[in-house]
Amino acid sequence: MNGYLIFVIALLVFDYVLEAVVERLNLRRLSPEIPEEFRGVYDAEKYAKSQRYLREGTRFESLQSTIMLPLTIGFILLGGFRLADSLARSAGWGMIATGLVFAAILGGLSLVVGMPFKIYDTFVIEARYGFNKTTVATFIADIFKELLLGAILGGAVLAGVLWFFVHAGPLAWLYAWGALAVFQLVLMYIAPVVILPMFNKFTPLEDGELRRAIESYAAEQKVSLSGIFKIDGSKRSTKSNAYFTGFGRTKRIALFDTLIEKHTVPELVGVLAHEVGHYKLGHIRKFIVVSLASSLLMFWILSLFINQPRLYEAFKVPFEGVHGQPPIYAGLLFFGFLYSPISMVLGLLGNMLSRKHEYEADAFAAKTTGTGETMIAALKKLSVDNLSNLTPHPLKVFLEYSHPPVLARIAALRRMESVPPQAGD
Repeated sequence: MNGYLIFVIALLVFDYVLEAVVERLNLRRLSPEIPEEFRGVYDAEKYAKSQRYLREGTRFESLQSTIMLPLTIGFILLGGFRLADSLARSAGWGMIATGLVFAAILGGLSLVVGMPFKIYDTFVIEARYGFNKTTVATFIADIFKELLLGAILGGAVLAGVLWFFVHAGPLAWLYAWGALAVFQLVLMYIAPVVILPMFNKFTPLEDGELRRAIESYAAEQKVSLSGIFKIDGSKRSTKSNAYFTGFGRTKRIALFDTLIEKHTVPELVGVLAHEVGHYKLGHIRKFIVVSLASSLLMFWILSLFINQPRLYEAFKVPFEGVHGQPPIYAGLLFFGFLYSPISMVLGLLGNMLSRKHEYEADAFAAKTTGTGETMIAALKKLSVDNLSNLTPHPLKVFLEYSHPPVLARIAALRRMESVPPQAGD
């Protein structure tokens, strides 16, 4: 039996079993007792609701994984990729055009298979717990926008990578990485002003106490902004968020309208200070460097496997056929299966770094606003409003969390200020 095939199937099964174990441990950690820090903030009924939300979401994700595992393995073993490749090649086009058709076929299939899960999650689970505000029209519009962006941006990336691997020789992987790195940096620059407004309306924050407080804080920290915006997040969900995005002339602060409605001005400035902390402490630059280094490693390893006939054989796709060249477009996808263990390890390291950065940004916010209490109050409100899990299992945190659990963040802020826990503050 093909060694690549055995490895891929073993990885798929391992990922499924690991996820099942982690989610079971996470659910078993739930307790009806409200943590002391949240007594007076979370009432018993809403805390029980947050745990029902977690249980239902976890079970739904487990069901989805249980369905997708045999579908994926069956698709591989029964020659699904070979059929998609045959359809893509049938037009007789060159490598790049054939690769785009191949990606479109698989992308369309993935969309069809995943759509029932997405619909149920949005219109049943999220609605049942009072989060969903997405209308059918918005849902459909979002899908078409995502497809359009995927076709334009994803198609451009795939076409570029294929061009290098067809024409650039042994160093194709390095040229492809360089081009992709430039593309990612340009995308980060234009996304706040071109892409994000496709999905949400960005309205300049009206003049008032909040805007003046934000501008005053930004001036104190010597952070120049292209604008302070309110986002109509409420048209999709009641959940709250805020972010600091872009760089250079596109640096901007974005606050969800749901966040503004539920928090005081000092709390909002605290949330903003946390986001500014990421910028001032160089976390964004570090993230870019780590991301580029990771993709460089990936492209180098890709170059070692992309011309291995046995890799294509594992997925029942002919190694020769596109004008005498191997179907590199399929090899890119197949390599993704092989790369998943390395991706997982890099993801774990990235999450560890991210959690460290979150603590540092919290500390920055407390220091520059003069107190950690407003940040603590904001974290508590966000957790309650979003029905967050207050007591995740440590293994779940280690494997998946890019942010520390809220109780750990609050404890760190209190240690910094030597403030004793206060129920209901």
